[in-house]
Amino acid sequence: MAERMYEPGDSELSEVQAGTRDRDTHETTRSHRRSSQGFAAMDPQKQREIASRGGRAAHQKGTAHQFTSEEARAAGRKGGEKVSQNREHMSNIGSRGGRSAHEKIQSSDEE
Repeated sequence: MAERMYEPGDSELSEVQAGTRDRDTHETTRSHRRSSQGFAAMDPQKQREIASRGGRAAHQKGTAHQFTSEEARAAGRKGGEKVSQNREHMSNIGSRGGRSAHEKIQSSDEE
């Protein structure tokens, strides 16, 4: 049996086939469409409610973890060390701080 060739307007295309075709015709692909389903599409209040239930369940089960101030301090230190290894990032932070301080000085001189 010969394979049927699908044309861009065919309604019989599966979503996967359509996604492949879409790349060639610059149409929106399935992966770039916004879904109206799932957790991320829910109302923020509904998301908080569900997340809260998960947190309560973890505490009841005994698997939830609450950081002590010592653990939190260690985690913050570890993250800070990792971020500070990126010299370009740290340079950008310093530049923004310097510009911000300079702008504050200029605006107070104008008043």
